[in-house]
Amino acid sequence: MANSIKVLAVDNSPVFLNYLSTALNNIDGIDVVATAATVETAREKVVSAAPDVVTLDVDVGGIGFLKTFTSFYSVPVVVVTDSQSVNSVDAMNAGAVEFIRKPSGTNKDELDKFILRMATIIRYARITKLQPRKTAAKPAITPQPVATPIITAGSFRSDIVIALGASTGGTDALVEVVKNFPADTPPVLITQHMPPTFTKMFAERIDRISAMSAKEAEDGDRLKQGQIIVAAGGLQMRLEKDHRGYYISSKPGEKVSGHCPSVDVLFESVAKNAGADAIGAILTGMGADGAEGLLKMRRAGAYTIGQDEETCVVYGMPCVAFKKGAVITQLPLQKIAEHIISKAKK
Repeated sequence: MANSIKVLAVDNSPVFLNYLSTALNNIDGIDVVATAATVETAREKVVSAAPDVVTLDVDVGGIGFLKTFTSFYSVPVVVVTDSQSVNSVDAMNAGAVEFIRKPSGTNKDELDKFILRMATIIRYARITKLQPRKTAAKPAITPQPVATPIITAGSFRSDIVIALGASTGGTDALVEVVKNFPADTPPVLITQHMPPTFTKMFAERIDRISAMSAKEAEDGDRLKQGQIIVAAGGLQMRLEKDHRGYYISSKPGEKVSGHCPSVDVLFESVAKNAGADAIGAILTGMGADGAEGLLKMRRAGAYTIGQDEETCVVYGMPCVAFKKGAVITQLPLQKIAEHIISKAKK
């Protein structure tokens, strides 16, 4: 099918490989275009089949192969394995988008649930990495890591709220930012253009890789230090304030700037309720969502940041925000976390 997600399944078990490819091919919108049982075949097939997503049992080549694969090929990888020597943190640190255990038995209900979960993960994985595919003629460039500042509890202003917004390419950009936040960072609110279900998975992914805790927004959530809240797909997330402090409104609503959740909705609510006690950053994304909201944040006294053109997958939203005068500082992605941390300190 022309619009199907093309999958390369890599596993050294012929039985499981046959089961996985057959079952996924029965799911609407997913097409297993190739399979591989060895490292060499996997490398060949990722070039010849040009998959949108790769499912990989790390037993094929180990974490070392996973690291090499994800650094060279811009294809999201879902680790699906029964190896007890590898956990989700290992897989994510090596570049996997998601991690799932193989079913432990042959119970039909368990297998059906596994395949439905796999289908959801594959759809999620497809939209998490949209960078252009690297080629053999142009080796992958690995960004130099930014050292996480050592900041102890109590170093941050207690009244600060951090608001982040992104769209195309944003899942990876947001991970790059929040993975460098210390555990005691002030509350972080994220709006990323994603549909329902995917935002919960994205929050779980952030929770695994960040020193902070992370969750999908629920109506009435109270903000607290050390927590990241991700706007739920299909709902509008706003920052509200009462005599007890800040809390979240997460409710159905019309699309704003073409989106639900909308970055403009979040940023405008932060401007209204946090004012100068906020830091806002607009990251890679297509369109203009968030630009007007970030301008309102700046006018309310907040510190505002835009991702620079060179490190954006799509320099759309940050560009519009910059041209509107909403951005105080433009920075490469790898410097944004450190800058936010410095502005949030007492």
